[in-house]
Amino acid sequence: MSITLQFIWLFTLAIPIACVAWTVTHEEVFREPREYCVKCSKEGRTLLTRKFFYLFTCEYCFSHYVTILFVAITNYKLLMDDWRGYVIAGFALVWIANVYMSLFARIRIELKKERTEVSVLEKQERQQEEAMDTPDPESESGVPPTAKRPEGRSKQWTNEGDRHADRRYRV
Repeated sequence: MSITLQFIWLFTLAIPIACVAWTVTHEEVFREPREYCVKCSKEGRTLLTRKFFYLFTCEYCFSHYVTILFVAITNYKLLMDDWRGYVIAGFALVWIANVYMSLFARIRIELKKERTEVSVLEKQERQQEEAMDTPDPESESGVPPTAKRPEGRSKQWTNEGDRHADRRYRV
């Protein structure tokens, strides 16, 4: 296989690896098994048990195993035609797949941020429209709103010394 074709395979094969790793470790469809794995990874009796179940909760860790599966299925080798080509291909695929997953996560965060901003703006617009549609009860009585409010002290006391100092000057 030519070097150009090997790199095309590298960037193409990393897409389904990233897709599988992301789906298992983040998406709602695998939430219950993932929660079980999180529980077992925290409460497992042996180190081997905890590490085994942790693999299903971390997209980076899980992408290694997905990559091994895809390399075995496709017989993909990178740069060398012997066993070293498999090793190089494996680590290169994991790296590219994780770049794809990082880009995907960033895009999802940006989309969520935009949706949140739009919903906040829509909520503010609805509140403004409701405020304009509801008549003010004080304006119907003919008395300006400032005339109804009693004038009071607006100063808040911060400590006892301020309160006593004010009494001395009020005499």
